[in-house]
Amino acid sequence: MMDTHSCNKLLNKGSTNAQVSPREEIVLLALYNKELYGLQIPQAMEEASDGNTKMGIGTLYPVLHSLEKKGLVESRWGDEAREERGGARRRYYKLTGSGVATLEAVQSFRSNLLTWQPS
Repeated sequence: MMDTHSCNKLLNKGSTNAQVSPREEIVLLALYNKELYGLQIPQAMEEASDGNTKMGIGTLYPVLHSLEKKGLVESRWGDEAREERGGARRRYYKLTGSGVATLEAVQSFRSNLLTWQPS
């Protein structure tokens, strides 16, 4: 069985895409073609999986910081005032061009692997 490191090396051979962990991949999927504030990301995962996939805050933010460090995700503070929100300002996240390319490469690999047949 291929470990995550070997799989990432295979995925990224000949490309400039960053290596991503399974948790990072799920966050990238949640952000594909949309901008979400932090707490919407685990909500999206849970709703899309009918409650079977959950990610706690203690896991989410380190994953987001890792993806930002790799240049796959960018963030910004929301424009809403504290009074409008009734609490802290929201931080919004979206994929960068590199994030989109990396996610698409991973998804392409998975699709090719699903349909691969031995010769």
